[in-house]
Amino acid sequence: MAYSLENRLVIGVSTRALFDLSAENKIFEEQGVEAYSAYQKEHENEILKPGPGFSLVRALLRLNVPAEQENRVEVILMSRNNPDISLRIFHSIEYYGLHITRAVFSSGASLLPYLSAFQTDLYLSACEEDVQAAIDAGIAGGVICGEGIRDYAGGYGRESEQIRIAFDGDAVLFSDEAEQIYISQGLKAFESSEKEKAALPLHAGPFARFLKLLSNLQKEFDGGSAPIRTALVTARCAPAHERVIRTLRSWDVRIDEAFFLGGITKREVLSAFGAQIFFDDQALHTSLAAEVVPAARVPLRSREGKPSNIYRLERRINEVS
Repeated sequence: MAYSLENRLVIGVSTRALFDLSAENKIFEEQGVEAYSAYQKEHENEILKPGPGFSLVRALLRLNVPAEQENRVEVILMSRNNPDISLRIFHSIEYYGLHITRAVFSSGASLLPYLSAFQTDLYLSACEEDVQAAIDAGIAGGVICGEGIRDYAGGYGRESEQIRIAFDGDAVLFSDEAEQIYISQGLKAFESSEKEKAALPLHAGPFARFLKLLSNLQKEFDGGSAPIRTALVTARCAPAHERVIRTLRSWDVRIDEAFFLGGITKREVLSAFGAQIFFDDQALHTSLAAEVVPAARVPLRSREGKPSNIYRLERRINEVS
């Protein structure tokens, strides 16, 4: 019987999100693909260091119980590299004991068709073009921030008893409809609009469906024993908080912690929460967050006057029971 990806959380991760390839990428940018490929083959028996997405991926894979036939999580390596240099990547995967057996190596071609083919729920990559394509297709995606190893109170490879994922609100969990009012008309108009629309749920953003999937996973565990903990870390504050709470209720999703910061820097809160990754749409927030926790930026084209695919996203979250 064919292996099915139905009813699994499918994570697509690029090699540069999973491992620290900052030195290798510099060779690629300065000397080209041939020099990069040669270097990788020459060093294919050297184990790569963990990258920004490593801790999250390893923690998610621990949700799979060896005794059970059905995995909850499937992690698929998705890379623009060519297959000839895949050995070093898989040697490193084996060294760290990661159960990642499936991969795509596209030799420079777009990964979008394969993100859809593998029913990807979340895609982490250093390539903005690929992440933007995922977002446009209604797939949650983040551009990793920084590939080099940082301390992060124990490093990317640290163990954690819980999977801890933090999200910004507007333009990440929710559409940027309210944020556009803030940008064009200012804070007072934003707060007035949100108070007036408090009972009207916000439209789904790029990560609404992913949060719903995490919430469904949490429901499989008893009470406080869930190995996943989520947090909303938003610049909103009262009275703009009410619409957020009512939106989450309408989606029937669980959020474990919420921080309505009202402009306070998110960095310290994320460090205290111990996020294994933080998703935000603004480079300023992700660059500051990346000083203390792994972070990924969520691109949104509506900032450039292009559509943000609200209705596609609404359909995808409604598909999740």
